[in-house]
Amino acid sequence: MSERHHIIPVWFFVGLLLLTYGALIVASGIAEWRNPPPTVLANLHAPVWWGSLMVVLGGAYINAFRPRRSS
Repeated sequence: MSERHHIIPVWFFVGLLLLTYGALIVASGIAEWRNPPPTVLANLHAPVWWGSLMVVLGGAYINAFRPRRSS
């Protein structure tokens, strides 16, 4: 009776965090699109760009390090 232990890589959870935080940042950036804060570079909409980058990186990490079934 041998039991196999499946180890989930920590990078999978890092991808989940990046994806979650990126989605939250994109949502806040879209919410403030019409009323940008009174800062100098508000017209660049940094939360949308950085949140999108985090979502893409999180998705890549999840895809690369997702737990796979072994036969």
